[in-house]
Amino acid sequence: MMKIKSLLLFLIIGVVFYHAQTLNIRKNSLEERTYEELEKEFYNSPAGEINSKSIADYYLKKAKSEKNTTQIAEGYVMLHFAEDLPNALKYLDSLQYITKNSKENIYPARIYLLRGNLYSKNDNLQSAFNNYILGLKYAKEKGNKRQIAMAHISIAHLNNYIGKHAETAKVLRHYAYDTDYMNEDEKNSLKLNLADAYIEINKMDSAYVLIKDGLLDSKKNKDVYRYHQNLGLLGYYHLHSRNYQKAIDGLLECEKYFFTNHNGSKRNQNYTLLYLGKSYAGLQEKEKAVGFFRKIDSLVLKTNYIYPELRDVYTYLIDYYKENGDKEKQLYYVDRFLKVDQVLDMQFRYISRELPRRYDTPELQQEKESITNELTKRKSLFYIVLSLLLISHLLFINVYFKYKKSEKNYKKIAQDLIQSVNENKGEKNRGPEIKNEISAAPVQTVSTENVEDKISRTISEDIAQTILKELEIFENNDQFLNKGITLGSLAKKIKTNSKYLSEIINTYKGKNFATYLNDLRIDYAISRLANDKKFRSYKIPFIAEELGYNNEQAFTLAFKKRTGTPLSIYLKEIENMSLN
Repeated sequence: MMKIKSLLLFLIIGVVFYHAQTLNIRKNSLEERTYEELEKEFYNSPAGEINSKSIADYYLKKAKSEKNTTQIAEGYVMLHFAEDLPNALKYLDSLQYITKNSKENIYPARIYLLRGNLYSKNDNLQSAFNNYILGLKYAKEKGNKRQIAMAHISIAHLNNYIGKHAETAKVLRHYAYDTDYMNEDEKNSLKLNLADAYIEINKMDSAYVLIKDGLLDSKKNKDVYRYHQNLGLLGYYHLHSRNYQKAIDGLLECEKYFFTNHNGSKRNQNYTLLYLGKSYAGLQEKEKAVGFFRKIDSLVLKTNYIYPELRDVYTYLIDYYKENGDKEKQLYYVDRFLKVDQVLDMQFRYISRELPRRYDTPELQQEKESITNELTKRKSLFYIVLSLLLISHLLFINVYFKYKKSEKNYKKIAQDLIQSVNENKGEKNRGPEIKNEISAAPVQTVSTENVEDKISRTISEDIAQTILKELEIFENNDQFLNKGITLGSLAKKIKTNSKYLSEIINTYKGKNFATYLNDLRIDYAISRLANDKKFRSYKIPFIAEELGYNNEQAFTLAFKKRTGTPLSIYLKEIENMSLN
């Protein structure tokens, strides 16, 4: 027993002595290096390594002992990379204080750009954007081309995040190919992100060339991390092209790499799982898709990394568990969706790439309350069954009478619309005018004197009349039923510009372009549904498509907004009046 204790003591002393010797050797090694050598080793080491932290600590200590302001500043920069957000911000505050009188043209822009990167890394995009703007301002004041480029590139990434992919591609392409002050690593990164933007705007051939070049170059230079970044992007390319199995083959290799030994960033890990889930969903392998989407939810809970495509993830999970009748999990993912959606809307204030058509926030909130009430009833039914029955009965009566009252109003509106259609059958106008008592937006009348006064200042009368004639042709030929009509496309068709067209519509029609187009379609629908029995017999999605809408929900919402009554009640009243 004594021999074992002695042996253990000897081993402990040996380990301590070994570590002391190692630290001493390491310290002596650092002391022999110049600032430039220390910087080179630090920036070539993976972020977060103990080795890089010790280099930064020694660098700052050495600079302070020598009272070297420039190197003290660099030491603060090096140290902030290895810290969490609050401590990293403190180092950058120290950097700002020590460089406030610096003559170097990299300050103060460098401070704001680093803060922007730090906030972006921690998913505070609003603060990131504000700091990038300040960084760009000071970089321009000092004429620092590289910093101006970095600010533009950083803001381009934010544009890409909120769906402005064409603008992103323009900036990235410029700095990847048209400048001589970006190094090779920076250009490779630009090309990688450019390929991603190309996929988003369907420039698939251009994206494929960039990805293939990136794979070959990274393999040649044995850059394993960049190779897997390009491989992941190739997976997204195949997913976008609906070559799901090809996408999966490459993405599974990426998953293995990015989730091993901290090789992947939060973004790489999340998007690899996202593309795998979507690829399996494309193959209709729902269980595998759900498995990857659930992994994403776990990652989000762990890292709080939130991005627009999470809406797709939670929508898929909600649909899956709804189909399988698992209300507990359905409720859980509805709740997760609402929390993510709230963060995206409140903090980042952007329009997502693909808003779920069936699960927008109000609908999900209502569904959440319904499921919660149902689960609560199941758990407490034994104790409060009589109370619940009474409350339910009273609520039912209240809701019933409210519904009946609303239904009566809706029927009256629908009947007025049908009567208006019948009265105008002999007239040339395709759709009935909607009476002011109907709760749709009333037609605005604009006095001729005001119109002429407004237009004469900006557009000649000849041009105005030409545009109005073209609009009359547009209306009379039912061209508003075409899909994909925009202000720009219509302006191009009638050989004018968007500004003139918008002003004419606002002035002469008394409404903006979107309302003008919507009113034409709904007025057409009101008339045709009342007069065309065959058209009325079609399913609503087909009718919506015929009228130029992308989906049924957009049509029915537009119909109610314009007329003040639901489409279903209008159709029902037409049938009732036909029978009578």
